[in-house]
Amino acid sequence: MRLTWLFLRVGAMNEMHYRANFFLQLLHSITALGIGLASLWLVFHYTNTLDGWTSNQLLALMGIHIAVGGLIGAIIQPNMMRLMHDIQQGTLDFVLMKPVDAQLLVSVREIRFWQCEDILMGIGVLITAVGRLHATLSVWQGLAFFVTVLLGVLQIYCFWLLITSATFWVTRIDDIVDCFEGIYSAGRYPVTVYPSWMRIGLTFVVPVAFAVTVPTQVITGRFTVQILLGAITLTASALVLARVVWRLGLRRYAGASS
Repeated sequence: MRLTWLFLRVGAMNEMHYRANFFLQLLHSITALGIGLASLWLVFHYTNTLDGWTSNQLLALMGIHIAVGGLIGAIIQPNMMRLMHDIQQGTLDFVLMKPVDAQLLVSVREIRFWQCEDILMGIGVLITAVGRLHATLSVWQGLAFFVTVLLGVLQIYCFWLLITSATFWVTRIDDIVDCFEGIYSAGRYPVTVYPSWMRIGLTFVVPVAFAVTVPTQVITGRFTVQILLGAITLTASALVLARVVWRLGLRRYAGASS
């Protein structure tokens, strides 16, 4: 936590040199929110529910989608892209020589501070949606919500680390990484509206369901203990798998000093 906080401060100071990026990111976030709201209006202009989901419930899902996307853009994606570059250029040596766990260091060393605007905007949309739902959240629901969000983010992190670690074997995987943004955009709607083959892919291959849909199910009362246990099991398995692949990749690494 101390190391993460240190890199957060450094990232904030670096981006303070380019304060115009704040307004550019704000414009991008507002535009993306406007497009999302317009798509919701278009859907519910012709129907009252979408596979049993009301407009306010989908608004809550949109808020979580935006917030988690902001977290991915602020921490996970920039660190994984930098790791990919270091592996390709042979400059990962500078990380491996540090007296700290290499996986931890490559996961937190770069933070895009202005992307946090999406996190705050997503939280604002979520609070608005919960208020319009007129739902009283219990302590259990609140705890389950934060746990499921954490589990979903960890699964997204493991997915990124697995894809990035493939660079140890395959030199170029940029196209695969670029596909993630398109796949993640499918999380704007609950995975239950998609065909079965797509639901499986968005749950077990690219874990968008656990990152977006499951936390929304907690708020809307669609959540069960079985889903929580499944999320915990899948997250633990993903963490172990990502760690094993990472360690195997390091054995193949040939850096500038090799």
